[in-house]
Amino acid sequence: MARHSEFVEFVLELLAPIGAVRARAMFGGFGIYRGDTFFAIIVEDKLFFKTDHVTRGEFTVRGLSPFTYTMRGKSVSMQYYEAPPVVFEEAEAMQYWAQQAVSAAIRAKSGKKLPARSSKRRPK
Repeated sequence: MARHSEFVEFVLELLAPIGAVRARAMFGGFGIYRGDTFFAIIVEDKLFFKTDHVTRGEFTVRGLSPFTYTMRGKSVSMQYYEAPPVVFEEAEAMQYWAQQAVSAAIRAKSGKKLPARSSKRRPK
């Protein structure tokens, strides 16, 4: 079993209020799970949350970037966006953003498409 970095342990502690979370080593980083729901990744001590058409706008409006990697000389973007810095400062913000990521991951697993929502109810 791969040993977690201090950053991974720190993130898991911050995520504890949303339920039993765990990290699993993968592709040079870590996948973050709540139960069997894969909702975040950590690569090079950066946290990225799962997004979809419902939540992506909340990330892009803040200028947050998707996780990208290079494959066969081409840049590939994933549906995981950099976590806003506020999640490391405010427990409520971490819970909100993590829950949005869990919901996006659940929708992706179920194939359920919901209409994009208004961004009026989000904290910071």
